[in-house]
Amino acid sequence: MTTTRYDRHMYALMNDRRAAAVHATTTRRRLAVTAHVALTAVGVGAWIGTVFGPGWGPALVVAGALLPWVLLTGVLNGSTRGLLELRGRMLDERQLVERDRVRALAHRITLWLLVAAVIGAGAYSALADAPLRAAVTPVLVGVLAAHWMMPLWVAALRVQDELGDTEDEFAEAS
Repeated sequence: MTTTRYDRHMYALMNDRRAAAVHATTTRRRLAVTAHVALTAVGVGAWIGTVFGPGWGPALVVAGALLPWVLLTGVLNGSTRGLLELRGRMLDERQLVERDRVRALAHRITLWLLVAAVIGAGAYSALADAPLRAAVTPVLVGVLAAHWMMPLWVAALRVQDELGDTEDEFAEAS
C-alpha cells in the first residue's frame, strides 16, 4: 500500500516529540485523562442543558469548555502517538495489536456503562414517577459521548513510559 501526503503529515504530527513532557509520565497522562473526562462530562451536560433546557447559559459553558477539551484531546492523541487516529497502513504490527486491545477493552467498559445507563434510566422512571422518555435522551447522549471517547481514554491510560522518562527528568526540563 502506498502512503499519502495526508498519512505522512498525520504520522509526523502524532509523533512530534516537542510536547512530550506534557504526557511523558503515567501521572501526567492520568491527569490529562481525568481532566479530559471531566471536560467531556461538563461539555456534554451543558450541551444537553442547551438543547433541552431554557436559556443560553449552558451554551456558554459548552463554548468555554471546547478549547481546553480540544487541546487535551491533542495531548492524549500525542501520548498514544496517534494509535487511534492514524490509518492502519501507518502502524506496525505491534501497534495494530495494541489498537485492537484498546478497542476491545473500551467496548467492554462501554457495555457496562450502557447496562448502568439502562438500570439508571429505569430506576429514575420508577422512583420519580416520570415517563422513561424524560431520562432516555440525555442518558443516550451521555453514553454516546463516553462510547466515542472511551478508546482514547483507555489508550492514553495504557501507554507505557518510555525508557529514561521520569518525573525528575521532566521537572528539570520544565
